[in-house]
Amino acid sequence: MPESTIMRALMDVIRERGSRAEGEKSYVASLMRGGVAKIGAKIVEEAAEVVEAGDEPDEAGRTHLVKEVADLVFHAMVLLSYRDADWADVEAELERRFGTSGLAEKESRGRSS
Repeated sequence: MPESTIMRALMDVIRERGSRAEGEKSYVASLMRGGVAKIGAKIVEEAAEVVEAGDEPDEAGRTHLVKEVADLVFHAMVLLSYRDADWADVEAELERRFGTSGLAEKESRGRSS
């Protein structure tokens, strides 16, 4: 399956901004300087906002949900970059799992741990 162009472009921007010098202004660079603790806190915050938005009614709730999921994915991508992983790695893992029962996939992880 082909990699999403926007995800590739966003990952490239995150990597570039994450490598900026200490004094340069960049939200991504400030997250990177804070490490897993700072990035993780944003991921937890955004995940909670996704769940809250998921319970909002009508089209406004749907629109809010999409925006919050975008925020969550963005911050997860920052963490991937921090750990020198890439969105392509996530896509490869999803492709590996594609067509496999979720229950069977979870069971296979339990045996390998």
